[in-house]
Amino acid sequence: MYVIGERINGMFVDVKKAIRAKDGNVIRKLAERQVTEGASALDVNVGPTVKDSEGAMLWLVEQIREVTDIPVAIDTAKWGVMSAVVPRVKGDMILKSTKADTEIAARSAALAAEHGASLIGLTIDADGVPGNVDKRVELGAQIITIAMEGGLTMDKLFIDPIILPVNVAPKNPMHCMEAIAQLRAFADPPPYLLLGLSNVSQRCSNRELINRTYLAMAMANGLTAAIMDPLDKELMDTAITADLLLEEMIYCDSFLEAARQS
Repeated sequence: MYVIGERINGMFVDVKKAIRAKDGNVIRKLAERQVTEGASALDVNVGPTVKDSEGAMLWLVEQIREVTDIPVAIDTAKWGVMSAVVPRVKGDMILKSTKADTEIAARSAALAAEHGASLIGLTIDADGVPGNVDKRVELGAQIITIAMEGGLTMDKLFIDPIILPVNVAPKNPMHCMEAIAQLRAFADPPPYLLLGLSNVSQRCSNRELINRTYLAMAMANGLTAAIMDPLDKELMDTAITADLLLEEMIYCDSFLEAARQS
């Protein structure tokens, strides 16, 4: 499981305060802790209330780069910020994100290819989030085609079928899993299949239980990456155990410890 740590996000109070106070210690510790607990990459989002999004994004990346060189996911919906920040980021990165619009996806794929970065593609178009499986698969396949034409290999592409909260869209979790299973067949090897895991339980009771259960179910249907909280030990234990049962690792009695050490 490719884990993109979600905690360096201005939506969290501690990160918002750190950005405003330019308290790099908070950000560096969050980066180190997430990597220690198994993050493969770190999401970087300044949040909605920052006036200088470009400067704040670069500052966050600078703090992260002081303690780790793993990929950073430049998480912004503003093309101006994305196009300004990406050329100035050192090391591996992921562009988060594009959608299934020919012009927008091609522009994003070109930027990613130019800088050797990866790209997250959302199965969303001008009509919004699809309400069925077939449309999700169609949009995902469209992004795969555009990315390949733009020079991205499948190990540089993530397709996100967009999970919605189960309390407002009860059919959505099943739709996402079915779309993931089908999208695996559109390229060989397939791209990463990704979800923003915590969205499934947004404003629900028993959030941790819902997240853990859905992660295991989605992995059984082909999920290979998730934006999630690596500081949630039980959630990470679920990911490791699902990998074990899907034959992604060899069993030993201390498989949890072995996975963490590797």
